[in-house]
Amino acid sequence: MKDYFTMDDFNFRGKVVLVRVDVNSPMDPATSTILDYSRFEAHRQTLAELKDAKVVILAHQSRPGKMDFTPLKAHAEVFTKILNRRVKFVPDLFGDYAVREIENMKNGDYLLLQNTRFYSEEYCLKRGFEHTHIVKELSSVADYFINDAFAAAHRAQTSLIGFTSKMPMIAGRLMDREIKMLSKFIELKEHPKIAVLGGAKVDDSIKVAKNFLEKDIVDFVLTGGVVASVFLIASGVDVGPGTWDFIKREYENYGELIDLAKNLLDRFPEKIKIPVDVVVNKNGKRKGMPISMLPSEYPIFDIGLDTATEYESIIREAKGTVLNGPMGVFELSEFFVGTVMVMRGVAESKGFKVAGGGHTIAALEKYGLKNYFDHVSTGGGSLISFLSGERMPVIEALKESYSKFKSK
Repeated sequence: MKDYFTMDDFNFRGKVVLVRVDVNSPMDPATSTILDYSRFEAHRQTLAELKDAKVVILAHQSRPGKMDFTPLKAHAEVFTKILNRRVKFVPDLFGDYAVREIENMKNGDYLLLQNTRFYSEEYCLKRGFEHTHIVKELSSVADYFINDAFAAAHRAQTSLIGFTSKMPMIAGRLMDREIKMLSKFIELKEHPKIAVLGGAKVDDSIKVAKNFLEKDIVDFVLTGGVVASVFLIASGVDVGPGTWDFIKREYENYGELIDLAKNLLDRFPEKIKIPVDVVVNKNGKRKGMPISMLPSEYPIFDIGLDTATEYESIIREAKGTVLNGPMGVFELSEFFVGTVMVMRGVAESKGFKVAGGGHTIAALEKYGLKNYFDHVSTGGGSLISFLSGERMPVIEALKESYSKFKSK
């Protein structure tokens, strides 16, 4: 049932449209050069469809105290290249200068306002977003608010949810696709469904696994990367000092993570798959070994071939797969095999497949597998929040605005 507005619900011609995007991108702070355009590309469809409107873009870059916490002049230049039309940077967000520039716009004009996080109203409030100067001033000169910033949808900040009650809040093309495709995986009735969880963000993976298993969303969770190492320890395996020292150094709450993993293993022993063999980094060289040969003085850097083969066989039968995180340190040529085997297995499977996470996308692009997925999410923390069943302030705001304005 429809519960939020999409861009199909309105005619934007001649209207002033605020568009919140997420183009928070890696930058070279010395030159303010943007190093990756992928987040800009993700918003291309939404912005291009508004070519007959007056488009006012809101965005942020980084956060206070970081080297890449910069004005958005370079971002406007990238948008100009991608949209093949001028996107003018306005170094103001809600003051007289910004308002005057908006009032002077003609149909087909695009403006990018100043970094929203330069202003305390954006970054410091916990409530009362609708009463800020940002919302009061911008809502006085705008007709619609399109939220296309899925990657920030897990955050409650002024430029993301403050306009909810002031004007119709509309899901942009990217936002709409993210919600629909991720929901499609969660709601898919065909089985088996699997989650492949790897990489180094152990707490995120445990949250996702817990939600999926408790709600019976997936039949199997396949673990890799540091996630697998934590589950191995939780299962009683002595991984050895090479891996243990890394986990203790990198995760202050490693004891809590291991307890959470053990709890899931105790409750869902048949559904959580952990490696039967691993590859350790022996002075830069790969050395495979079954779990029975652990502990090792060398750190685990990949799942083993037997594990990858077992995972492939499970993946091949899946009617739905979500992939988040590599199986090992794929950036090093000695340790990419497990990641490639598993990702290629998912790509070649016949079921519905979704992927997300920065390292996951980097690996898929590196091995030419990205286009084989039904959906590759732009979200990091927002993807984890969605898959974990957590509260998503932006999605809640979309629904709230729909309830308020649907009959007007």
